[in-house]
Amino acid sequence: MIARAATSLRLRALDGLDRLRGRRDPLVPPRRLRGTVGDSDFVATGDAVLALLVSAAGLRPGDRVLDVGCGIGRVARPLARHLSPEGSYEGFDVSAPAVAWCARRYARGHPGFRFTHVDVRNARYNPSGTGSARELRFPYPDAEFDVAAATSVFTHLPADEADRYLAESARVLRPGGRLLATFFLLDGAARRRLAEGTTAIAFPHEHWPAAFADAALPEAAVAYDEAWVRERLGAHGLRVRSEPVRGTWSAGRGGPGFQDALVAERA
Repeated sequence: MIARAATSLRLRALDGLDRLRGRRDPLVPPRRLRGTVGDSDFVATGDAVLALLVSAAGLRPGDRVLDVGCGIGRVARPLARHLSPEGSYEGFDVSAPAVAWCARRYARGHPGFRFTHVDVRNARYNPSGTGSARELRFPYPDAEFDVAAATSVFTHLPADEADRYLAESARVLRPGGRLLATFFLLDGAARRRLAEGTTAIAFPHEHWPAAFADAALPEAAVAYDEAWVRERLGAHGLRVRSEPVRGTWSAGRGGPGFQDALVAERA
């Protein structure tokens, strides 16, 4: 408890210094909250996702965007600069503190941005949640969005929940709408490097179609057989647009991000 309090005070002090020096971006959460959902570089990762949304998913300023697992606003921040007044943003997450912070921070300057909490149980981010991700219906009508982003979501879901999220992503996309989703994809090359021990993260516990880094907490990091991901996308009416953008987690290759990124289009 003492160590936690000391860490909190230190982070608050650093945030205070940023404000005094005029380096405080109002859409970047305070340091004490950044670890609540994900632990990557907040600004750099968000900017990289926006670049992929534009280059690979064809995001336009006037699009209606859904952020699946929006967390503390990592993708919302760059989208707030990119989307025009004709565009809009909806984000949802299982973490109530993350959603509450975003809702307060975006309310005044970005009225087209809305954040929703879904009380779904997740052992890592919402262990006391009452709902099941296997039965979740995204809180939006059919065919509502032009683009959906699900970054660092499927890397924390078991197979039945991942399949449900794929089905719901397809449901809320308009015909021609695109889904950008990130995974740890297990193809032949990734499996060889896992066997060699040269990947940045190991997945020693396999239960097809998934493999887990930690058997005691499977949601910590989940990898998926790439053929299974493609098959389930197709089953839900989502056509893969191009080859995945490979992430740096699998040593020896990689694009701009740590995870593999895949874009699929609603038929």
